[in-house]
Amino acid sequence: MAVRAVRGATQIDADDRDQILEATTELVSEVMARNGLSTDDVISVIFTVTPDLTAEFPALAARKLGFHEVPLLCATEIGVPGSLPRVIRLMAHIETDRPRSDVQHVYLRGATALRLDIAQ
Repeated sequence: MAVRAVRGATQIDADDRDQILEATTELVSEVMARNGLSTDDVISVIFTVTPDLTAEFPALAARKLGFHEVPLLCATEIGVPGSLPRVIRLMAHIETDRPRSDVQHVYLRGATALRLDIAQ
């Protein structure tokens, strides 16, 4: 088994608790499904949000999905002028047999603009 990092991001329409939880649930679920993961494969997850999102911690959505024994951390992205607003990002550290080239990074909704080279 190797330790790999999986990236992902999504964008929401407003700083709204329900939108943060819904979009984070979708993002985490897609990362898990596309990479064939269970929570036992996840070492840790770092969530970041742009400075305009303060209504809820994205980690709460992961907890609701069963990430009870996985260390989770939330942080704020740096506020770069002109950057995409209302973005939730994650970086999950996982144990997997997949080579680095087969890890599926997930960019959803408006966040596909962040990584047009790998967005699905």
